[in-house]
Amino acid sequence: MDFALSAVAEDHLKRLQDFMESHVYPAEPVYAAWRGTRAHGDHELPPIVEELKLEARSRGLWNLFLPDLSGLSNLDYAILAELTGRSPHIAPEALNCAAPDTGNMEVLHMFGTAEQKERWLRPLLDGEIRSAFAMTEPDVASSDATNIATSIVRDGDDYVINGRKWWISGVADPRCRIMIVMGKTDPGASPHRQQSMVLVPTDTPGVEVVRALPVYGYQDQAGHCEVVFRDVRVPASNLVGEEGGGFGIAQARLGPGRIHHCMRALGMAERGLELACRRAIDRVAFGRPIAEQGVVQAQIAESRMEIEQARLLVLKTAWLIDREGSRGARTEIAAIKVIAPRVTLAVLDRAIQIHGGGGVSDDFPLASMWAHARTLRIADGPDEVHVRTVARREIGRYVER
Repeated sequence: MDFALSAVAEDHLKRLQDFMESHVYPAEPVYAAWRGTRAHGDHELPPIVEELKLEARSRGLWNLFLPDLSGLSNLDYAILAELTGRSPHIAPEALNCAAPDTGNMEVLHMFGTAEQKERWLRPLLDGEIRSAFAMTEPDVASSDATNIATSIVRDGDDYVINGRKWWISGVADPRCRIMIVMGKTDPGASPHRQQSMVLVPTDTPGVEVVRALPVYGYQDQAGHCEVVFRDVRVPASNLVGEEGGGFGIAQARLGPGRIHHCMRALGMAERGLELACRRAIDRVAFGRPIAEQGVVQAQIAESRMEIEQARLLVLKTAWLIDREGSRGARTEIAAIKVIAPRVTLAVLDRAIQIHGGGGVSDDFPLASMWAHARTLRIADGPDEVHVRTVARREIGRYVER
């Protein structure tokens, strides 16, 4: 098992480190200040991000998530994704590597028709528009995707969509032009063949964005929205892949994507630990820096050890996907989806504690990162589903066949 980066990835890493130091970190207060001047519910992108996108593209730091374009393996990209996770609201989008666009671009790249690729994939790859992935629903337990109730009914040369979705990331962004919507085309089929995916332009009649949902009081720039579909009609040519293939496409979309999420989460953890160490050195209590107190040293040590363990498991998973595909790494993919957010939250919580009252304020990025990381224990499948997957596969090794 070899986790060494390729020469191409090493070069990208050096350029990305320089880009983060020279452009991304200095842009954070500019981004926050601009967002702070906007009215509640305004989801315009701060202009500084478009400037960062131009700079990143000029440096060749663009669409790194897609192996066919970047020449990077999943293992290579994992390390780069971790670095962008240190500034989760800015860096991924600056490189055109932000969710949900990355997963949607992968879906269109793997399953889209030539027409779909030209109309939607090309502008996504160019960073001209944004997209959304509409699967989760408020009226069912979406942790089991076979529960999805939104109907997609064939009517002549069209599909008609009716249903209600929520936590649909990115829809509030004015640049969001297209959604991949998952619903049921054949309720009578076997459970994993009932679902299909169709492309729905956001300006299609019958699409209503009801609200953008805050996360622990934080309203993301691109929004996490509740969306209602009322007799939404799209051409049958907007079908992605084949009818009944929606569940399989969703699984293909989530495999490598979970590597990206987990490594970005560990990037947040690394930054949290760095901030904790700096704060512990500078903060004096009872006559000496708190970095000299055993309890604080233990917190810092625990954080370092947990990050290293989690990173090794994620890198092993990326290595396995490169060698055997997502199916060959199914257990590891489930495991990292539990472990990486769990470790990140623990590290950030300790960092908040070391910062004292400042840790829960917006004077430091810790509270915002913690809120963002907490969603990862639910998004892309809750911990309980992934724990069950690991348990079943482990027990299955001992069941007589």
